[in-house]
Amino acid sequence: MTMALDYMDTQTTMHDRPTVRPQAGSQPPVIILGGRANALSVARSLGRQGATVYALNEPNAFVGSSRYCTQLDVPVPRKGDEAAAWADFLLGPQSSHLRGAILLACSDEGIQVIAENREALAERYALDESNPDAQRMMLNKLATYQAAVEAGVPTPRFWLADSTEELAGVRNALVYPLIVKPRYSHVFEGRTGTKFIIAQNFGEVATAFDEVLATGTGCMLVEMIPGPDDLLCSYFTYLDEESRPLFHFTKRVIRRYPAIMGTACYHITHWDPQVGELGNRLFHHVKLRGLANVEFKRDPRDGQLKLIECNARFTASDGLVARSGVDLAAFVYNRLTGRPQPAINGYKRGLRMWDPIRDFEAFLALRKTGQITFAKWLASIMHWHTFAYFSFSDPMPALARLLLPLRKKLGLAGRRGAR
Repeated sequence: MTMALDYMDTQTTMHDRPTVRPQAGSQPPVIILGGRANALSVARSLGRQGATVYALNEPNAFVGSSRYCTQLDVPVPRKGDEAAAWADFLLGPQSSHLRGAILLACSDEGIQVIAENREALAERYALDESNPDAQRMMLNKLATYQAAVEAGVPTPRFWLADSTEELAGVRNALVYPLIVKPRYSHVFEGRTGTKFIIAQNFGEVATAFDEVLATGTGCMLVEMIPGPDDLLCSYFTYLDEESRPLFHFTKRVIRRYPAIMGTACYHITHWDPQVGELGNRLFHHVKLRGLANVEFKRDPRDGQLKLIECNARFTASDGLVARSGVDLAAFVYNRLTGRPQPAINGYKRGLRMWDPIRDFEAFLALRKTGQITFAKWLASIMHWHTFAYFSFSDPMPALARLLLPLRKKLGLAGRRGAR
């Protein structure tokens, strides 16, 4: 499938949108499922629009400190059981006062809840456009990579290993460093606090393999693409009922922390049509609908963009996307409620989103290895920025984040509570 993407010629359309018809003068409330910086961005966007916003999230999540959001107190028996607890709450009598609310996923657990309970949830809540089978495929990292191969989208080399016998069978084909990646990263992260493990030799692979399987999810082995983090780039769109993109947006990463394996702490918007073409090739192949995001890394060995992961939800950089002119939360809300939908026919290029706390940690780590000097780091941040957590009109989430070390020391914050 070949697609020529011209961003400036692309405008939003409204094909057979699912709609909620609120009473005159009212706006349906919103329930955000999971998420961190993305949940906060969605809450701010829709709260400023006048919607009442609730969050189902882990204790002490920063979104709960926002003036635009109320956190719902739903006990979770143990880490990793969020999806089951949220589903029970949403489908039980405790949530009867929230009937008619719009459900929006800001985490893989949220996607799991909606995809696995869509029919039952649809009787109570408003759900965005989606193809549950495609969403489940994107949650499963192995299925995502297999679909990419079928669609002709380049990927790193990867190997399937479901048993110690299969692991031994692929031993001689493996390359290092190697990513030992859970098929369901949110399951593994829920149990361990990390998304994957990097192995430098087969002994480390075997140990990591056992650790992944012990959390109840399958495992795949993925070649680590060499090169710095600024080779990472992403594409965002919204797909209608025929998997047609309604707009195009791309950005790239400047730095991550920790480098190579952490989440991005410095982003910049730009336009790369190749990222969109490859992303839409995959989306169309799996018949994905609704929000869609895909990340690639350009392999310096052959110059090819290669798939990293795909998300059918709001992502961590949503605040940057919204600030640049593509407010995904408002787009989905307006689409579901039948409100006027401003055309999206451009966005600000060169806009940056900076996490000063984590980026300073990234600088310190990179300086230790001689990859950056203080002067170069300082020059790189001498720009106007948007911030994932700080807002003059909503300062409490950023303050809660600054106080997190003290809260942890006093035992007032959970292990994963507010990253």
